[in-house]
Amino acid sequence: MDRIKITGGNKLSGTIPISGAKNAALPLMIASLLTDDRLTLKNVPNLADVNLLARILRNHGVDLAVDGKRAGPVAYLGETFHLTARDIVDTTAPYEMVSRMRASFWVLGPLIARMRKARVSLPGGCAIGTRPVDLHLTGLKALGAELDIDGGYVLARAPNGLVGNRVTFPKVSVGATHNVLMAAALAKGETLIENAAREPEIGDVAECLTKMGVEIEGIGTSTLRIQGKPRLEGAIHSVLPDRIETGTFAFAVAAAGGDVILQGACGRHLQAALDTLSRTGATVETVEGGIRVARNGAEISPVTLETQPFPGFPTDLQAQMMALVTRADGNSVIRETIFENRFMHVQELARLGADIQLHGDTATIKGVKTLRGAPVMATDLRASVSLVIAGLMADGETMINRVYHLDRGFERLEEKLSRCGADVTRVTEG
Repeated sequence: MDRIKITGGNKLSGTIPISGAKNAALPLMIASLLTDDRLTLKNVPNLADVNLLARILRNHGVDLAVDGKRAGPVAYLGETFHLTARDIVDTTAPYEMVSRMRASFWVLGPLIARMRKARVSLPGGCAIGTRPVDLHLTGLKALGAELDIDGGYVLARAPNGLVGNRVTFPKVSVGATHNVLMAAALAKGETLIENAAREPEIGDVAECLTKMGVEIEGIGTSTLRIQGKPRLEGAIHSVLPDRIETGTFAFAVAAAGGDVILQGACGRHLQAALDTLSRTGATVETVEGGIRVARNGAEISPVTLETQPFPGFPTDLQAQMMALVTRADGNSVIRETIFENRFMHVQELARLGADIQLHGDTATIKGVKTLRGAPVMATDLRASVSLVIAGLMADGETMINRVYHLDRGFERLEEKLSRCGADVTRVTEG
């Protein structure tokens, strides 16, 4: 099993190219189920989750061809996927696949919409709380789907097809918005989604659906109006840059010190996180082709924040920010409002010398002068990369175990950091 070894103390300098967003690439791939034409996706990141979803889609009958990365200075433009779901041969998404990645549950909406039936396992995924799917099911029922749960599977039928309707979510859900949005694309008539998630990845999927022929109003807002079509066309679409990867590397630069350009990053996709980063004392500015982040000698200032749906501070950057402020000059307070059990990285940060107290959904981080390297274990995707950031700050060697979590969401992490001067290597055993 691979591990990552970090020797802290090196500043970062240079350019880090930002990959395509995993959280957009996955639903965009699933959208290929909505048409029998070819959907071409550019800038797809090479990640474990992407590869797993490709297997799931092939199981449904999707033909997938991949153009590899180009050589030379554009090596990080990502892969190009050509997906063609001409014939869907299986409407079952089995437990052994869906349980490994909860985003694969989003095939439910497109399968019901196009095939009028589906059998999809209830999801698994990261161990960061129960994350129920009731909002997905309520939204699909509003469009006319008949749903039962039996043996851990959602059994769905829509013998006469889905019909547009008003769907009002009682709370914001990215996954439920994706599922209902894609289902509504093939529903008869108009669907109005109220209290929809506003994350940029939702907008990216909506933009792709419009290229496929769907009329959508309100992209980027909490109210989406979708005019369903009886058939969607193929399209060519490029995946937007990954804002979570952007924020992660921005926090890493602030933690280690140095001066780095995040090439291809889009600041407006994570403005709340960048504003918070600026409050820690880092320099953050938009430059041609990306974002510049620097910290050269300044103390890290403490912050107080709570995670919120977009456009607030993202829950997917909470662990990374916590790692950064373990070395702050004072006390920071972080409240997690999105997921329960998303403080599993705290005990591992403590192994490096962090001083963190938990009180329910709130963590108080007392800044320390020094972190010291130690063996640590990744518990989920974002927690694992927080340990990388802490390792960059720590004295001595940090060895991170179970890095398969990192490979689910970060493309060539150690290579990108090493190019900027970090002492980060992957250790492959066995």
